[in-house]
Amino acid sequence: MDWILLLVLCVALYAAAAYYIHKKNLWQDHITFYGPIMALRSRNVGFFDRFSRFHAFLRVYGSIGACIVVVVSIMMVVLLLLSLQYNIVQHPAPTAVNEIRNILAIPGVNQFIPFTFAVWFALMVTLVVHEFGHAILSRVENIKVKFIGMLLLVIPIGAFVEPDEEEFEKTKGVSKIRMLGAGITNNIVIGLLCFGLLIFLLGMATPSPVPLIKSVYQDYPAATAGVMPDSVVRSVNGIDVTTQDQVASILNATHPGDKVTLVMENGGVLTSYTLTLTRWPAELGSRESGFMGVTYYDAPGMKSIFDNLASPVGFIVILGIPIWIILDPVTWGKFLILVNDSPDVIAWTVPFPFYWVIVQVLFWCAWFNISVGLCNALPMIPFDGGYILKEGVERILEPKGLLKYSGNVVMAISYLMILILLLAFSLPVLLKAMGVS
Repeated sequence: MDWILLLVLCVALYAAAAYYIHKKNLWQDHITFYGPIMALRSRNVGFFDRFSRFHAFLRVYGSIGACIVVVVSIMMVVLLLLSLQYNIVQHPAPTAVNEIRNILAIPGVNQFIPFTFAVWFALMVTLVVHEFGHAILSRVENIKVKFIGMLLLVIPIGAFVEPDEEEFEKTKGVSKIRMLGAGITNNIVIGLLCFGLLIFLLGMATPSPVPLIKSVYQDYPAATAGVMPDSVVRSVNGIDVTTQDQVASILNATHPGDKVTLVMENGGVLTSYTLTLTRWPAELGSRESGFMGVTYYDAPGMKSIFDNLASPVGFIVILGIPIWIILDPVTWGKFLILVNDSPDVIAWTVPFPFYWVIVQVLFWCAWFNISVGLCNALPMIPFDGGYILKEGVERILEPKGLLKYSGNVVMAISYLMILILLLAFSLPVLLKAMGVS
């Protein structure tokens, strides 16, 4: 289905449901509206009181987290400025990253986020983890929690904790910053834990030498015969094969011009192909045997990559995989197995059922939590980083008698950050429209 049609259909269904609920005043204790945003809320918040007994540990946790949030906030501003500088100096061509559809974190509409169980589960976990952080630290700082809930605008766009306003306003300084930064801290901690579990789990998979074809050389025998990528070779000239070495052993006895018959399986369907072999391309080396023009999925090579992901570079790779798979599928398509259903699973022996589903859940939990944590650290209202900035500015200006100017300072910084964010995202499109290259 076309993504625009899917988006319009989702918006229409949401609008109809929201209008009916609002018009009929249904479930007023549990549903309220902020403009077009529907808030589902609950007063069952007694669960968070239980964490008060761990106040000493949680305050230390919150203080460390607040320091991390400040560092991350500065880092994100620097990265945005560097991105903006790069766009201004280098004039990069627009990519899928700059498309409007990819601003929206809607699974199935955003090209980088597939519509899968793993994605939706991870998204829900991320929202809950974030808001539970605020709720728990609220109770630790003796701020009552009135509601906890989720915000909907076609899709879940956030969760929320509604503290008692009077107690929240009375709380100042480090206590307030701890509470405001707790959601980001939780997201970063859970994201790193999921990253670690993902690496651990990938270490349990064993490569299989199944002859899974990943690509075919254009204008060579396999492509000419119509062999499709992601097909598994089941037999060669009537001889059943189960490994790449078995296929190679048969083909090593052939010569250019020989005909071979392959039985391939793709999507559970067996198909027979007859190929006339050619000479090997010079760039692949001089061989006497015939060449059919395919490359196999390199499970041992991927295993080596998985084993080396436990590093800062591997962490950055994980964050970039959903984007790079779309921008450069030839190079990065081999990582599809981590983010979505992939025929490559056939090339692995795994320790238990639903292994790859759990891998994908861990991947997206790591990706969403880290991404949400980083974005929320930006020093701009309405992100948590913006409210932390506001509290910091107020505490700095209040002793100087300049508290009345704090709102202006915070809003000025917020608008500046919004401008930088928009330019960093849209400048390649604007420059292309202006004919600048």
